[in-house]
Amino acid sequence: METEIHQLNLITPLYCIPDKTPDPFDCGAIKGSGSVPGEESIFCFELDEDLFFNFEPDKNRFLEHLVFGGKAAASGGKGRTEIPGGNYLFAQKREFLGKEDIINLAVEIQMEGLWQRLKPGKNIYLRYLYEDDSWVTQLFRPYF
Repeated sequence: METEIHQLNLITPLYCIPDKTPDPFDCGAIKGSGSVPGEESIFCFELDEDLFFNFEPDKNRFLEHLVFGGKAAASGGKGRTEIPGGNYLFAQKREFLGKEDIINLAVEIQMEGLWQRLKPGKNIYLRYLYEDDSWVTQLFRPYF
């Protein structure tokens, strides 16, 4: 999957109201049942230490550990989580990607970061949003 990967300085955090049983790969639940398709969803995954500095990580173990997930919120507050402000490797596709494509994109981002001699963080953030009459899938990977 050829993708443009950018360095992004996220100045303002993106907030999330966590769901008790989020499923980041359930297309039907995220897109809704024909209601307003404008709800954004945010998910955070934590990678095992042996995966996030590897040029060829085990894709079967990538994005295994979901930390949180839910609907995007306009601001922070009690019980809310966030994609914190900071430096990220960022990629997006103007479509709703399935699990396999998201994992492939996450691996591409990791490889690009390592090629650039950046130190990738252990978290990967997945965001779905609806804009300009289409779904968008975004991945954020912090780096240091």
